[in-house]
Amino acid sequence: MTVTLRPASGADLMAVGALHQRSRVAAYSSFLPPEALAGPSGREMGRYWVERWEWERADHRMTVAERDGRLVGFSYLGPDDEGDPATGLLNAIHLEPDERGRGTGRALMVDALAALRTRGWTRAVLWVLERNAPARRFYERGGWTATGTRRDERIGPVVVAQLRYAREL
Repeated sequence: MTVTLRPASGADLMAVGALHQRSRVAAYSSFLPPEALAGPSGREMGRYWVERWEWERADHRMTVAERDGRLVGFSYLGPDDEGDPATGLLNAIHLEPDERGRGTGRALMVDALAALRTRGWTRAVLWVLERNAPARRFYERGGWTATGTRRDERIGPVVVAQLRYAREL
């Protein structure tokens, strides 16, 4: 009943997309209206990951978490989106809703931090939704600190604030 982590393959991406959609709905439904989470579908998210992977796999890394052969989470990392060559970006950690609180997110974060270090980055950053208090606590427990930088992004028809977090590697 332990979780195993492994590099993702192209064959995982449709399942990653479906998991990503379920994770978003579970994590964001307490503060976003239903119309913001109505789409994209899990299948559309899968196609998004297939296309994104095609363009980014040379300099990005996706790790999937499995429990008893079932995909239960993933992480995605790559270069900093603001172009700092010393900084890597943790783009995402998403879990199946029933996997929260079981240590899988922490295992994915520890693995991602090691991978960021291995790639030569000395600092890591991420973006988290300002109103996603559980995610913010999760990252803060992992040694991340809000930088004070904020940006707005769309989720469906809703504009949401994101906060940038950072930590030394």
